[in-house]
Amino acid sequence: MSEINDGKGIKNIAFYLPQFHAIPENDRAWGKGFTEWTNTRKAEPMFEGHYQPKVPLNNNYYNLLDDEVKLWQANLARQYDVFGFCYYHYWFKNGKKLLEKPAEQMLANKDIDIPFCFSWANENWSKRWDGGNKEIIAEQDYGDVEDWKQHLEYLIPFFKDSRYITLNDKPIFLIYKPEEIPNVNTMLSYWNNEIKNRGFPGICFMIQNPNWFYLPSYDLGEFDYQIKFQPFFSHAYKNKNLTHLYNMRKVYRILKNMHLNWMLDKLLPELKKFHHRNEMSMQKKMDYDEMWKIIIQSEARPEYIEGAFVDWDNTSRKKNGYVYIGSSPDKFCSYMKALYKKINENQQVPVVFINAWNEWCEGAYLEPDELHEYQYLEALREAHRSI
Repeated sequence: MSEINDGKGIKNIAFYLPQFHAIPENDRAWGKGFTEWTNTRKAEPMFEGHYQPKVPLNNNYYNLLDDEVKLWQANLARQYDVFGFCYYHYWFKNGKKLLEKPAEQMLANKDIDIPFCFSWANENWSKRWDGGNKEIIAEQDYGDVEDWKQHLEYLIPFFKDSRYITLNDKPIFLIYKPEEIPNVNTMLSYWNNEIKNRGFPGICFMIQNPNWFYLPSYDLGEFDYQIKFQPFFSHAYKNKNLTHLYNMRKVYRILKNMHLNWMLDKLLPELKKFHHRNEMSMQKKMDYDEMWKIIIQSEARPEYIEGAFVDWDNTSRKKNGYVYIGSSPDKFCSYMKALYKKINENQQVPVVFINAWNEWCEGAYLEPDELHEYQYLEALREAHRSI
């Protein structure tokens, strides 16, 4: 296994998006041949100096079904001190899978020599880019024990692979939005018991998204850690106007503990509306330096896994998206050095989850582009080798 806690320093794990190959579901929803590159290419600058469209270096609009691409990515990542990739994993109602081929091909090809783990992106697959309930392409549903068993059986060959990332010998598995899963703790407990029967010491479960009900003071239940998924985690907890939302969350937890489901059904839509209003009120231009200072100064707790972000600009997906202003490779290097120092000083788990390796439509990518070439990768390596 590829162990994080091996005494060999802090590990960088980059989130990895597999939507760079065509699938029938996307063809039907957005047109034949749709991939993440489609939105990347059609982006337009929204203001003076706005770098859009993002262009991969040497027009490398790759297809992830080509193993040569995955070999190139793995070699490049290792060269610049990216320890591993966290693949987004798409598993839906009745065991339907989407975008699974790159990971399955990687599993079969041992020459793609880079550690990896999974983050279950457990949202509806919809045309709104937000996992909502409108224009659903693939519905998310969590079923019962038989469904949980089917899902775990699919994951076990990956967990057994020597490249799969572990923490204290447990395979790491992230869940994007645990609050969407009814009886989530029951499901995770079932998975843990089943995996122990296969010779594993358990699964290390991590929460990815800074969602509504897993506040810093909240009992993590069957989860081991909360990742500070950036910049969302720090944005959520810097907002000064969330007192009402926090109070609503507390009420939700009380009702949930009392099993008053009919009241929960009434409260949850109000929470979602409030959350949506808060998101819509965000500035369209955010300050890169301000957000990174919040990341560095934020509380270090034993259950927190630190996160980082390269940059952010999702206007290629959404005309009402938002952009971080002021980013540069030099700043990224400086902030990563400070984050590594924070982890060491506080004796936190020696890993950083970086957003991201190849989120081109969100402007969050380490892969080389025409503007900066390899500078962000060079910045990461310089910062990492300074610790």
